[in-house]
Amino acid sequence: MSESTLCESICRYGRSLFERGLTPGSSGNISLRLDDGGWLVTPTNASLGFLDPARISRLDATGRVVSGDTPTKEIPLHTALYESRAEARAIVHLHSTHAVAVSMLPEIDPKAVLPPLTPYYLMRTGGTALVPYYRPGDPGVADAIRGLAGKYSSVLLANHGPVVAGASLEAAVFATEELEETAKLYLLLRNLNPRYLSPAQVADLVQHFGLTLPEHEGEGHGCASS
Repeated sequence: MSESTLCESICRYGRSLFERGLTPGSSGNISLRLDDGGWLVTPTNASLGFLDPARISRLDATGRVVSGDTPTKEIPLHTALYESRAEARAIVHLHSTHAVAVSMLPEIDPKAVLPPLTPYYLMRTGGTALVPYYRPGDPGVADAIRGLAGKYSSVLLANHGPVVAGASLEAAVFATEELEETAKLYLLLRNLNPRYLSPAQVADLVQHFGLTLPEHEGEGHGCASS
């Protein structure tokens, strides 16, 4: 697939996410890793709803901008997740409302942000980790993500938003959407003692779909009751 086609795909998915209210204003960013080790990434202060393919930032393998606009200031967190997840080819970072809300709750388990509410949450994300708050663009977030040792493709930044990697842009977008919907479910069901998937049901998903889950998720653990 040509780089121009990939740029158009970034714009198409970005507009879809924006139009459905998943990342307001000029928040959020998307990147794609290329075969030569370089990237395509959305520009800084750009709305995902109004991206121009010709202005998508093109970085070489050293991180130098070779064409397009100045890239997002969140390059450090993208870099860390790509370094940690060798299979990752795309990353989506949003400020989606329900995921951000969950990141602020006191009972959240940093090793399993959300409980196994649905099979598709586990199938799409494999489970989500929480990292502490860092100001946007702070290089310290990269060290926090590296500290997860590549066990998670789905990470929630406290008081900020989700960062999700995938084997393709479509996979990263779908996983981010699934995380947001599961966060919404959790908030709707909070304090209502909902029925989670049992450890046996999680194990069945792992076996049937060949999932690789963080060890904590495989135990069927999630948020503590509040």
